[in-house]
Amino acid sequence: MAPYSLAISEDEALVLGEYFHRFDDTGDLSFRHPAEYLALQRIAGQVDATTPAFFSKNYDELLQAARTRLAAGFEGEVPCFKPEET
Repeated sequence: MAPYSLAISEDEALVLGEYFHRFDDTGDLSFRHPAEYLALQRIAGQVDATTPAFFSKNYDELLQAARTRLAAGFEGEVPCFKPEET
């Protein structure tokens, strides 16, 4: 797959770094400050605006293939994992 770039500010990096560290330590994905939510929303907005695959007729196939590639070789446990129902 081709490289993909997103831009975040230093403030967003700091806030998200703390959020991800807390998740790593506790497995808790809840927000402790509105800035955490806002930083994630700004990234989500960039992804939505720059990813044409969301509008593809074969979106489900593209998503499944991307998940398979990203998870290839992973054997660890995933915190808060809830498998999709099929």
